Amino acid sequence: MDIEALKQTAQAMVAPGKGILAMDESHPTCAKRFEKLGIPTTEEKRREYRNMLLTAEGIENYIAAAILFDETIRDNMLSGVSFPEHLKNLGIVPGIKVDAGAKPLAGHAGETVTEGLDGLRDRLAEYYELGARFAKWRAVYNISDSTPSQAANMANAHGLARYAALCQEANIVPIVEPEVLINGDHSIQRSFEATQSAQQLVFDQLREQDVVMEGIVLKPSMVTSGLDAADKAGVQEVAERTIECLLSTVPAEVPGIAFLSGGQTDEEASAHLSAMNSLGKDLPWNVTFSYGRALQQAAMTTWNGSPDNVDAARKVAAHRARMNGLASLGQYSEELEKEAA
Repeated sequence: MDIEALKQTAQAMVAPGKGILAMDESHPTCAKRFEKLGIPTTEEKRREYRNMLLTAEGIENYIAAAILFDETIRDNMLSGVSFPEHLKNLGIVPGIKVDAGAKPLAGHAGETVTEGLDGLRDRLAEYYELGARFAKWRAVYNISDSTPSQAANMANAHGLARYAALCQEANIVPIVEPEVLINGDHSIQRSFEATQSAQQLVFDQLREQDVVMEGIVLKPSMVTSGLDAADKAGVQEVAERTIECLLSTVPAEVPGIAFLSGGQTDEEASAHLSAMNSLGKDLPWNVTFSYGRALQQAAMTTWNGSPDNVDAARKVAAHRARMNGLASLGQYSEELEKEAA
């Protein structure tokens, strides 16, 4: 294990003013989004779409790292250069999704555990050779009157820790992603409690597995009200409760927090992130983004599968990357959105 290389990579992934582009959608997820827009769900169209995103002008100014899917890390850009090589040429760190998805947790209805540890050591060695310098593993937590249970918290925390240890053994930085879903009508207090419990146990397990904290990136949920909550917390409260939760759970040695957008609108995700970075708190880690839909959906809709729309879609992708880059510095505003419109 090269600890210095892991530290350097982790720090590069969360560089000030930049974040992580999550473009690791599985075939079913990508197909679902394409089908809504009437885009053919073919390998060629996926290549064209991802090529469009990564050729947006100046995207490297706001994107420090990009998470790829297995198909993409083995594929080439339309120019013939491999996706990982194209990213490296831009100064963007290439990464890879390695989990096998959330599966039903035996004995616990409505809860899941993420699978994919079998054979992971060999897959990580192959991905390193293909150019990946970090990986991502997502655990999923549902909030209800009875969940998440301690059993689900423990199973997912243990899986995340074992994955992280294997990554570092392979000189790959692990993104540790405990996602507390936004679905439901729960209050922000309930979200805080569930997120805090999950994150505390994750870091307990990471320590048990001797994971080097300076060589990971945390990808958590923001602490928000449920999507169907009658009384939703405002931007400032979300920022304050989320930072409060992080300060109570995340060691200072971790170089960065890269939030998932988790079903928020593009503007909500940017506003919440910017508010956190505007609190005036002296935080031990860089607080930034690792967004999928909140960076991509508007560009995908503009592109709509047509070569005629590529330039316009690139501009939309570059705009959303810039908005979130500014949000990671606490400089985002609604006025900037209006100016672009």
